[in-house]
Parts: sequence; C-alpha cells; structure tokens
Amino acid sequence: MDAPLDEAPARRIYFAGSIRGGRGDAALYGEIIALLRAYGEVLTEHVASPGLTPAGEEALRDREIHDRDLAWLASCDCVIAEVTTASLGVGYEIACAWAWGKPVLCLFRPARGHSLSAMIAGCPGARVENYRDAADLAPIFAGYFAAS
Repeated sequence: MDAPLDEAPARRIYFAGSIRGGRGDAALYGEIIALLRAYGEVLTEHVASPGLTPAGEEALRDREIHDRDLAWLASCDCVIAEVTTASLGVGYEIACAWAWGKPVLCLFRPARGHSLSAMIAGCPGARVENYRDAADLAPIFAGYFAAS
C-alpha cells in the first residue's frame, strides 16, 4: 500500500530514465514519477516532460546538465532508474550512485526483447526488479521503501 503523501518520509529521490538514448518511455516515466511522489520529493521530474526531446535540454549546455544532475545525485537518498531503454547517461548515474553508497533500484521490462546489461544486472549495489507495466510498480515500490 502506498504511503499517503503527507505521511511520506522526507526522502529525496533521483529518478533516472533515458533522454538522449530514446524518449519512447516518456509517458511511463511520468507514471513512475507519480508513484514515487508518495515516498518523497522526486528531484528529476523533468525526465518525464513530454516537451523534452532526444536532444535533451537544449537551453542548457552539456556541462551545466552534468554538474546539476551530479549535484542532485549527490544530495539524494536513493536512485530509481528505469533501465529498459539503454542509456549511457543512466548507466553513468547508476555507477556514480553505487560508488557513493546510494541505494539503487533498477526497473526493467524484459518482455520488450532487450537484455539488461551485465554491468547493471551484475552490480552488487543495484537491486533489479523486472516488471511488465506501470501497474506492477506499486507493490515493488512499497516493498522497496518499506525496507529502506
């Protein structure tokens, strides 16, 4: 059962999802972020923006995006990453989070015919949960946040 927003712990959640690697899951990212709000503040809600193209945030230079996102990552309590669409940026964020001792939950939809990278699947600091669609995520999040 999801915790009501007013009872949610003051967690800072970093959500990672593909931007330049492909925007096919942008609507799903919005559903994930909506579910995550029950557990804390999602620092990276812009990842779900329908206006965000595969070119990324065109108003910012790459270095500005890098530095801003690493500051958010350093300040977060946990990372939730949707890893079905391969993304160098998401992989980088997961690696940084793991190196910094941040808990990482990776969400993967194997039915899409993709294999998960061994670098993610084999990472001792990342918990990987397979799912079919957004309806499967509420119990995954409930269990994950109850244990943390």
